[in-house]
Amino acid sequence: MSSPKERTVPRLDPLARGLQRVTARALGPYQSAVVRIGFAATWLLFLLRELPHRNELYGPDSPWGWDMARQLISENDAFTVLMWSDAQLWFDFVYGFAVLTSALLLVGWRTRTMSVLFMIGVLSLQNRSIFMGDGGDNVIHLMAIYLVFTRCGQVWSLDARRRARARAEGAERADGERADGGEGPDGVEGPGGAWRVDRVGPVLWAVLGTALALVTGMDELGWFWLVLFWGLWASQGLWWAAGRYAPRGAQRLLLDVVANLAHNAALLVIMVEACLIYATAGWYKIQGSRWQDGTAVYYPLNLDYFSPWPALSELLSSHGVMIMIITYGTVIVQVAFPFTLLNRRVKNVLLTLMICEHAVIAVVLGLPFFSLAMIAADAVFLPTSFLRRIGTWVARARGALSARLPLSRLPRGPGVARGRRAPETAPQGGRSAQEGAEHARVGFGA
Repeated sequence: MSSPKERTVPRLDPLARGLQRVTARALGPYQSAVVRIGFAATWLLFLLRELPHRNELYGPDSPWGWDMARQLISENDAFTVLMWSDAQLWFDFVYGFAVLTSALLLVGWRTRTMSVLFMIGVLSLQNRSIFMGDGGDNVIHLMAIYLVFTRCGQVWSLDARRRARARAEGAERADGERADGGEGPDGVEGPGGAWRVDRVGPVLWAVLGTALALVTGMDELGWFWLVLFWGLWASQGLWWAAGRYAPRGAQRLLLDVVANLAHNAALLVIMVEACLIYATAGWYKIQGSRWQDGTAVYYPLNLDYFSPWPALSELLSSHGVMIMIITYGTVIVQVAFPFTLLNRRVKNVLLTLMICEHAVIAVVLGLPFFSLAMIAADAVFLPTSFLRRIGTWVARARGALSARLPLSRLPRGPGVARGRRAPETAPQGGRSAQEGAEHARVGFGA
């Protein structure tokens, strides 16, 4: 007969395994990368399209004047750097800053830093004129905050490419040191034990710290934002110091655990947020009489504002059965989706239907950025195998394209000149992708 202690220990095994899983590594590296790319691309495309109209949307010519915006922000304590000055030059600088940070986050350059700067750009513009947007701006607003706490540069980023090169150079350097009996260079130990000097990260950290000190002296930020920004800045410094002076010590291990917990919690919040959006939208639709009688989709198709292609809208609205199927199908899919997460196959079917629905909304109703934002949020539920397959296809297409370019015939570095194969841009699939995800770091490089 087993003792109470022996009977209790097995019950704790699932809890121990779960705790080990959420602290040992950042889950969903491909999903978080797709979310990063999706929202950065959506916001970047929106800013570029509205570049000629930026003054009317968020600038000095906005109907929501600077004085009215300042009065509202003084009451709700929203964050926006556009309230620091009403000058045209300052607005243009902030708008260009938002474009630049979106592009850098899209390609995954210094992802941890760019995610914070991306959030600053999004909040600054959207909080300046709260009545601009079509619903997708609210999703971008929330996801920009959540991305700050994720390790969204583990794969499909310039950071991942830099880490892969550091590992390759570190392995080659280690072989040379073993032959010559020398010591490694003074640098930061990267994934896989590669030593590499990181000069850009500390310089960027120092510049942003100086800017934050100036803003603090101007007394333009509330205590919450001061604590948040200074905390993020200090954590970057601690991460660099731990990687530089104690790469295998307890301090670095603790930072890894905290970063993994923050990433996994943020990823869970993104999933819950997407489910809440669909659940609330579906249940509110059920209460509407037009959704109950199956005619709700008919009315926006006959509004000029939502008819970029009048002939297409007229064609769809002329088929009553099709309108009824789309109306009821939309409600059923939105209400049922949160409950299908327990079944992978059913979830994938409904996820495909929702992505197709948003694609149709983008074309038929003329809401491309709303649809892109929702598709980017839906991407967090895409299967890892599917995302890896897409990464493999993109890598092959990029390789075929680069092979046809004249520049591809030029030597690209000493490693290639010696006949060593150039490292991949980022882990794309199989074991290499998993290893790249597990060894990813949050500091200046991720």
